[in-house]
Amino acid sequence: MNSTRKKLYKSIAIHTFLIIGAFIMVFPFIWMVLTAFKTVTESTSMNPFVFFPSEWRWENFATVLEQNNFIRLYYNTLAMMFWRVVCGVMFSAMAAFAFARLTFPGRDFFFGLVLFQMMVPVQIFIIPQYLMVDALGMRNTIFALVFPGLVSAFGTFLLRQFFMQLPKELEEAAILDGANIGQIFLHIMLPLVRSGLIALGIFTALFAFKDLMWPLIINSEPNSAVLASALARIQGAYSIHYPQLMAAAVLAIWPMLAVYLVFQRKFIEGISTSGGKL
Repeated sequence: MNSTRKKLYKSIAIHTFLIIGAFIMVFPFIWMVLTAFKTVTESTSMNPFVFFPSEWRWENFATVLEQNNFIRLYYNTLAMMFWRVVCGVMFSAMAAFAFARLTFPGRDFFFGLVLFQMMVPVQIFIIPQYLMVDALGMRNTIFALVFPGLVSAFGTFLLRQFFMQLPKELEEAAILDGANIGQIFLHIMLPLVRSGLIALGIFTALFAFKDLMWPLIINSEPNSAVLASALARIQGAYSIHYPQLMAAAVLAIWPMLAVYLVFQRKFIEGISTSGGKL
């Protein structure tokens, strides 16, 4: 009985801790949705503190939709995410396979450069990247948004760990059957690291969706903005209309929330296996 009670108390304590942690994580989203239906006075009132709006005001959403072209913002954001995922996963997989399974002069040196890129702040690369995009005359385009994500140092490092876990006998058997390097990569190795590709695709999509600094710098025209940079521009210089800002945030997050709900199993599978063995 004592052992059963200890297990029960332990289970209650663990679940209580998890429920509190879940509430702390969800509360900002609840507050965002509630603030989107308030007035400015209610959103900034501290005495008395207003949690629920006295009246649900949909005009905040109407005003935000009138002032911003959300169809264009959704298109730019989804296009940036799609091409960053495609290019990042494709080029990272090829580089990771080369670093993990091939032997060539300077392999360790070049992989060290990849690791060095992960160690320095990404802000260091903004000016060179800006100058390259500007020299190509591609500012305020989808290509400008995708450009920093064409190659991923993190993706190369992540997928290299997956490729290194595969047995060498697979390559030897494929070579005996007459397969070349390209065939080994496409038909044998790549399918075996599917969980790593899913994990990298998830991380790349999340990083692209919340990227703010680069889209804010490289695309200054409203028609070429993404959701994150559009939200940043909604804030006033001296005052902020919090209900409208929260309404815009609600409109901005629902596509990613919908994607997560549809591909929830893939999200969990990819993240849970990103650091484990195949």
